[in-house]
Amino acid sequence: MAKYHANAATDAVQLKAFPPIASRDAEILILGSMPSAASLSVSRYYAHPRNHFWTIMDALFDIGVDLSYTERCRILIDNRIALWDVIDGCQRHGSLDAAIVEQSIHINNFHDFFQHYNAIHSVFFNGTKAEQVYCKYVLPTLSDCIKLNYNRLPSTSPANATWSLAKKLKAWEIIKYTCCSTPAVRSIKRIS
Repeated sequence: MAKYHANAATDAVQLKAFPPIASRDAEILILGSMPSAASLSVSRYYAHPRNHFWTIMDALFDIGVDLSYTERCRILIDNRIALWDVIDGCQRHGSLDAAIVEQSIHINNFHDFFQHYNAIHSVFFNGTKAEQVYCKYVLPTLSDCIKLNYNRLPSTSPANATWSLAKKLKAWEIIKYTCCSTPAVRSIKRIS
């Protein structure tokens, strides 16, 4: 279970994130900050019904929001895309990134991750908080041998109401173009 205990001083709950969704041939990593309460409650990335992540992936890779979570993840893997979060654990009240207690942040082990998934060449941050936490806590710890391209994308969270779905989709198209710059994009077409 994701929730461990409440901190009476902050009314924040101790949370634990998910393991990565990745294969050894992953070339692109999409990083969020920390799963939302809705995601943690069902142990699935981007589970909030108003989060645009899976809608955007459907538009880019014909994933299909009607497919099972396992099938959607498989199509990302087939397209050499990995998913993970920068934060492995933290205290937070609710789901907003702004509610994360800074002193409670525990970062995922990116050194080992990039050693294991060494074909990754591009990292895309799903929002500002993921990028900020990564740059502050992860980047200074990485070996100079790890050369990666970084790009921040607008958050797919419903909290990012200043960006329309159309505007988010346009910005997120770089994911597909990055996939297409490597071997052909592979997707599973739905059969009617």
